[in-house]
Amino acid sequence: MTTGDDRTYDLVVFGASGFTGQFVAERVAKRACEGSLTWAVAGRDRVKLQTVLASISRSNTSSSTELNLSGVGIIEADVSNETSLRQMCASSKVLLNCVGPYRFYGEPVVKACIEEKCNYVDVSGEPQFLETMQLKYNKQAQDNGVHIVGSCAFDSIPADLGTLFARETFPGKATQVESFLTITNTGTGYAGHYGTWQSAIYGFANRKELPKVRRQLFPQPLPKIGSKLPKRVGKLGYFYNRKLLKYCLPFPGADPSVVRRTQYHNVESHGVDPIQYGAYFTLPSFVSILKLYFFWLGIWFSCSVWLWAFSVGEGQLLCVPIE
Repeated sequence: MTTGDDRTYDLVVFGASGFTGQFVAERVAKRACEGSLTWAVAGRDRVKLQTVLASISRSNTSSSTELNLSGVGIIEADVSNETSLRQMCASSKVLLNCVGPYRFYGEPVVKACIEEKCNYVDVSGEPQFLETMQLKYNKQAQDNGVHIVGSCAFDSIPADLGTLFARETFPGKATQVESFLTITNTGTGYAGHYGTWQSAIYGFANRKELPKVRRQLFPQPLPKIGSKLPKRVGKLGYFYNRKLLKYCLPFPGADPSVVRRTQYHNVESHGVDPIQYGAYFTLPSFVSILKLYFFWLGIWFSCSVWLWAFSVGEGQLLCVPIE
């Protein structure tokens, strides 16, 4: 096994031919041309990976910095093949894992990274996966000197670093932070990726498992510093924010989970007082809330009746278009 500077690559993008992986690979390609970064793309199909690199090269032919991708490595690896995962991880200092849903495909990659002492980064927005990996592998990762960094994207860099930034720059002692996400419709409507839809469906169907993980991961609650974070959401599940002039609902993503775990770490490892955090997303009108509630009701009904009673709801939901 290679270690440290002896590794072939500084960075490997695993799942580079997938929806998210292609965007990540293109960003890495642009950054790599600015310095001496050695990197590779990885996935199950070598031809698809070659196609991705060719597409990135073609799409940037008019840019001021020419992308020469001839030196980019190509690694064949599959989450169902442990040997291929370990060989991939042994070749790199850092692995960017873009293969989801992480509930099904993430753990073998995390395990291989820890065993081969390769630092791990993903873009997961799945709290159950993130917290389960911490519960199962935190000690082993520490012993091997490996960093496991989840949610290193929209979920949940703005929330986590934003909370830390507020602590450092607030003129006084910050004890509470709330974030409000507003999504702007440009006129083409809303669409979501199928992998995100899968994660949402399975997360909802298995939502009772997460509290069990949290009781093991955090047996003691965080100490409350300052006044208690206001409970803004009423019985109907939303509230109207007069400053933003928008309706607000609790944000269902990974942000609260990620911020909470950071606060626990700061308390236990550094003795830093925790910050209470609340996350919301906004909607422009009450009609938008009704539409969303009907959508959620459809998911709840389908999961309850089809998945639990007749054991077919999962398959039915995953066939529903989300565009």
